[in-house]
Order: sequence, then structure tokens, then C-alpha cells
Amino acid sequence: MEDKLVTLAILTYTKAQILKNVLENEGIETYIHNVNQIQPVVSSGVRLRIKESDLPRVLKITESSTWLAESIVGEKDPKIEKQSNKILIPVDFSDYSIKACEFGFKLANVEDSEVILLHVYFTPIYASSLPYGDVFNYQIGDEESVKIIIQKVHSDLEILSDKIKKKIASGEFPNIKYTCILREGIPEEEILRYVKEQHPKVIIMGTRGKNQKDIDLIGSVTAEVIERSRTAVLAIPENTPFKQFNDAKRIAFLTNFDQRDLIAFETFFNAWKAFHFSVSFIHLAESKDTWNEIKLAGIKEYFHKQYPGLEIHYDVVMNDNLLKGLDQYIKDHQIDIITMTSYKRNIFARLFNPGIARKMLFHSDTPLLVIR
Repeated sequence: MEDKLVTLAILTYTKAQILKNVLENEGIETYIHNVNQIQPVVSSGVRLRIKESDLPRVLKITESSTWLAESIVGEKDPKIEKQSNKILIPVDFSDYSIKACEFGFKLANVEDSEVILLHVYFTPIYASSLPYGDVFNYQIGDEESVKIIIQKVHSDLEILSDKIKKKIASGEFPNIKYTCILREGIPEEEILRYVKEQHPKVIIMGTRGKNQKDIDLIGSVTAEVIERSRTAVLAIPENTPFKQFNDAKRIAFLTNFDQRDLIAFETFFNAWKAFHFSVSFIHLAESKDTWNEIKLAGIKEYFHKQYPGLEIHYDVVMNDNLLKGLDQYIKDHQIDIITMTSYKRNIFARLFNPGIARKMLFHSDTPLLVIR
């Protein structure tokens, strides 16, 4: 089948030449069209074209470069650091932390990775200044000393470690390398600091799913990590019916028809291609729009060419209440995991208009995989 050309960007001739050189140095064939042959440098705009099959690679290159991202994508993006072979599991000694550990250990066994169990605790200095309680900290009174808190933390960590050892001995957990780390401070800040330092391949966090309180829309550690992390986050509600990624057979991928979704899906597919599942591309809409159907059909055709062995479906989910519509779709189609991208948004937008990832975290008992 002929690999057709697609337009990557319309740029000035000078910038198109620079980008052409960058891409060709990566082994990607690039073509400049609509050039003024007499005076090419004064051409008002030229089309930079590439083979359709090279699009995910090209988008990843442009996104990872500050100049290219600013010129083509329209925003600055920091350079992507090399991933470590670690799976990070922030824990708070709850039942849903154990659920996250079960997923993490079994995934690490498949990926031949090391598990890092991270717990962050507060001292009275921090806790007295925070307006909201959270499952990742200890609520303490004036009569408790820092020494007592630290002793309590170490005791709980030993209990968790003993639980894991028993589960490994019984065969419930695979016998893999794991390390326990304690840090003092604000949980989400310390988790994100560790991610920035060590670059784990994925963060796995337990949540309470539908049982979350409304106030947790602002205060949840998991939601904050999802919004701000540049590493993929897998949120596991405590009522998730299965125990490992291997059991997930149907995955829903939410799309807004953004070109970054192409990069995100390639990242997702390369990271999880060892598993076998079908993918449903879903667009959420409040009203009928024929263009949505056309765009989804185009996405389906594109991914059939890129990933010929993958079973792909596509749907537009329409409902005045987007979360209610998505929830019904999940039930009707027996979706095991919801996958989506999460783009950076400023603090005011996150507080007063929570993103769909944050809303889904508190609305569903279906695991949520958020990727960049």
C-alpha cells in the first residue's frame, strides 16, 4: 500500500529548511512544497510534508524540542528525560494502597522492573498550615510530638512490608526487588519531586473511587499528581474487579482530536504492547456534530494502517452530562481501563473547572491511565 504524504506544518522557508534538516538527520524523509522557485527565501509560506507512517515519530521529535514545539505545536515543552526501570507506588497503608501494590508488583514482574514504595508523612509544622485533610497524611493533635509520629510511620511501614512479604511467600505477589522510601513533607510535592529526580516509567496509585468526598476534588493527592506529573499515572480504585493489567481486555482511549493524542497513543501502545486488548477511541460531546464522526473515522483509518494487528473501535458519546454518558458507555461495553491524556492547565483552571481526568477519578470505579 502506498504511503501517502501529509502536511506537518506551514512555515516560512527558512524555518522549513531548518526543520527539514533536523528530521532528515533522524532518518525521516521530508519534502517542501509550494516553494517560489525564483526567490524561495521570500515565499510567504511553504508546506513541510512527510510520510503518514512517520507522523508519530515526527510529532515526538517536535514536542521534545523547545524551538520546534514553539514553532509547530505552539507551546514550549521541556526536554524528555531518560526513564528509569522503576515503578513508583505511593502508599498510605490503606486497603487501596495494597490494591495498587498488587497491580504494581505484577506489572513489574512482566516488565522486569523494580518497585519503589514511597510514603510521605507530615509533621505538626506542615499539618497546622494546611486547610484540607488527606489520606496521605496523619491528622495530629498538639499533644503528639514529632518523635511519636515518626515512630508511628516506621511501625506502619514495617506492617506494610510484612504484609508484602507474606503475599510474596504465598505466591499472591511475584518475588521481585522492591524498596521502601520515607520522606517528610507535602505528599504531592514529594511524589512529584521523586518523579523529577528518578524518572520512573509509571506511577501507580490507589484511590477510593466513587466513595470520595466532594472536598477531595481539591485535596486529593492522586488528582494533583495526575494534573502535574509528566510521567504516566495509573489510578486504581479499591473496587476494581481485576488484579493485574493482563486481565484488561477492553481499553477506552478518550480523544479531543488533538495532534498530541497521536503522540500519547504511540507512547501508550509502545509501553503496553506486551498485553492483549482492544481499543475504543471515544470523543465526548454534548450535542451531535457530523464532523466528530468524520474525524473519528479518520483516526480509525490512520491507526489501522499504523497498528494493523490492533482491534480498534470508535464512538462519539453524547450526553448533557458527559460523565454520566461515559459511565454508561463503560458499563454497556464492559470497558476495563479508561486511558486519556492530561495537558498542563493553570492552577485557577484546575481549581474552578476540574479537568475530565480529575472528574473521572472521583466518579468511576474503573482504573484510569493518564499519559502525556
